[in-house]
Amino acid sequence: MHLLRLSCLLLVSCLFSVAHAVDRPNVIFIYTDDQAPTALGLTSGSQFQTPHIDRIFREGAQLINGFTTTPVCSPSRASLMTSRYASELGIDDWISPTREAKHGLDPAYETWPELFAAAGYRCGLIGKWHLGTADRYHPTEFGYGHFMGFRGGGNKPQNPRLEKDGKQQQFTGLTPDILTSEAIAFIERKDPVPFLLSLHFRAPHAAWLPVADEDWLPFKDLEPTIPNPELPGLLVDKIRRQTREYMASVASVDRNVGRLLQALDRLQLTQDTVVIFTSDHGYHLGHHGLWYKGNAQWQLRELPAQRWPGIPRKQRPNLLDQALRVPAAVRWPTKIRAGTVVKETVTNLDWYPTLLAMAGIEQPDVTLRGHNFLPLLQGTEVPWDNDMYAEYNMKHGATTKMRAYRTPEWKLMVDFHNTGREELYDLRNDPAEAHNLIASQDAEVIKIKQALRAKIREKMQRLQDPIVAEAKE
Repeated sequence: MHLLRLSCLLLVSCLFSVAHAVDRPNVIFIYTDDQAPTALGLTSGSQFQTPHIDRIFREGAQLINGFTTTPVCSPSRASLMTSRYASELGIDDWISPTREAKHGLDPAYETWPELFAAAGYRCGLIGKWHLGTADRYHPTEFGYGHFMGFRGGGNKPQNPRLEKDGKQQQFTGLTPDILTSEAIAFIERKDPVPFLLSLHFRAPHAAWLPVADEDWLPFKDLEPTIPNPELPGLLVDKIRRQTREYMASVASVDRNVGRLLQALDRLQLTQDTVVIFTSDHGYHLGHHGLWYKGNAQWQLRELPAQRWPGIPRKQRPNLLDQALRVPAAVRWPTKIRAGTVVKETVTNLDWYPTLLAMAGIEQPDVTLRGHNFLPLLQGTEVPWDNDMYAEYNMKHGATTKMRAYRTPEWKLMVDFHNTGREELYDLRNDPAEAHNLIASQDAEVIKIKQALRAKIREKMQRLQDPIVAEAKE
């Protein structure tokens, strides 16, 4: 079936002439790992130094309410590729290459890189895949004609082992630099058709060091400001040390983004290229006393008592905004006005239809959960739903079945595996989500809680969430 679809896509590709291709922009999709919007230099009060990433935000549109629907690597990436929720795809948590060697993104799902390839684009993925290590899940099965990187989720920040030209090879140097050099070589290739380049850095995912001296020196002796230093028992020294290393890793990405942007300028491709910057999910850097993302761990000298059978004391599974929010910007000089700010809520599900619209590619007749936000980028007012739904079945390190419904004013999280584990936040008055109102007896709060719980149930039924079937058994 997959081969038949690929054959049809190739046939469609032949129908696109070079004349059509030159009217279409090149696209570079820069994707980092473990980066919240708070880890940018342009964020108010930030100690991060990201002048090159900030350039994308300044020269294009920034989406100040960008989110992922699952705050951990593989599910977020699968949703990006398919515009479907993780629960629909059967990718609930990050894919372990050792314990889940046969697990991955089902090739039956039609991805947007496949459609770009069918429309005549030269498509390449450089960097992290993490949607299955078996050959049937190889990036070339999903539209990428060129792949250089690693299929799993892990690698080293220096001297990595990477796949290139279909072979595993040992490389020497810093991983972000190696990936960016390959990306520059990809765009330097003279070709009459436009290109789609997905550049997936693993940084700033741990391990953060080593980095180049120029990336480390600004932070070597820095005393980073941490979000909750007054939190009782917080491991302040540890968080500051880790934050310094994390900041240097972000700087290594930024320096390489600068190399890529400089290459576009040198090749006179800047005006004809859409440059997107975003991340797979957010990240706690001491926020709430936590480290990591949706599978966060407490950073306290004394761990809280274990309250839930599926959650060890050190773990703090969550759907907090710090884990769900992602930085997001789009630069397209000929189509998007510099300095544009999009306030509407967008998620990783929305990239699929938006990217197709940018390239003038017709949407396929398949289920897409996301919506095209290109009109918002271009300053056009369109009806838009700013509510969002999030989910995370954590199975590595803890067991949860978390579902959340978020409006611009309120958010409710319900864990269907750990009965009674719920969180309710008033985002207008408590944007940091410091006060869980789930036990409030206020009549208005109770009414809001009930309405959000009904929204979660409705969404689960619409998605045919397996939890609904389990509840009926």
